[in-house]
Amino acid sequence: MAAEKFQQGYPLAPARVMPRSDEESTAFQSIDDHELKKKKRLKCFAYIALFAVFQTIIILVFALTVMRVKTPKVRLGEVSVSSTNGNGGIRFSARVLVRNRNFGHYKFDDTIATIKSGDVTLGQFVIQESRARARSTKKLYIIADINSSSANTSGVLPLSVEAKLRGKVHLMKVIKKKKYADMSCTLLINLATNAVQDLNCK
Repeated sequence: MAAEKFQQGYPLAPARVMPRSDEESTAFQSIDDHELKKKKRLKCFAYIALFAVFQTIIILVFALTVMRVKTPKVRLGEVSVSSTNGNGGIRFSARVLVRNRNFGHYKFDDTIATIKSGDVTLGQFVIQESRARARSTKKLYIIADINSSSANTSGVLPLSVEAKLRGKVHLMKVIKKKKYADMSCTLLINLATNAVQDLNCK
């Protein structure tokens, strides 16, 4: 009986989980805040790096396209001829096409073009100073009188037309880049019919 009283008087203590102290809770909270701030900083750095890469790509594309200065192209178009007299006189008329491939306008000076047959100069004409707008083609109408009697021909007159435009490409009203545009065209004129054949410009 005494043994039973002894057992009842001293029961075994139940297992208990000790709660965290305030200091431990604060410590764990500080670690969580630190990790959260670290993740935010890393995310911010990632956004900054992504923006920098994007800006670099934009600048490279801008430099390789808009800011790149290309040489304009000059050629002849709509060429026609007519006889002016019975002594080999020919009126030569055409369009001079100045194609500007740049994102800024191309302003060029007066230029003298030469019409030759072989090594013999048959005539000249002036390409007047003008301006070709950005990404467009400037059309100029020219007329020249030439004399085919000074050329050795047998019914078909071979001609070459050459000129060198001197001008500047203007970008964003700040950058001015000198560019020379060469025109070199060849063609044949049938003297019997005044037909223009095989016009080719480089």
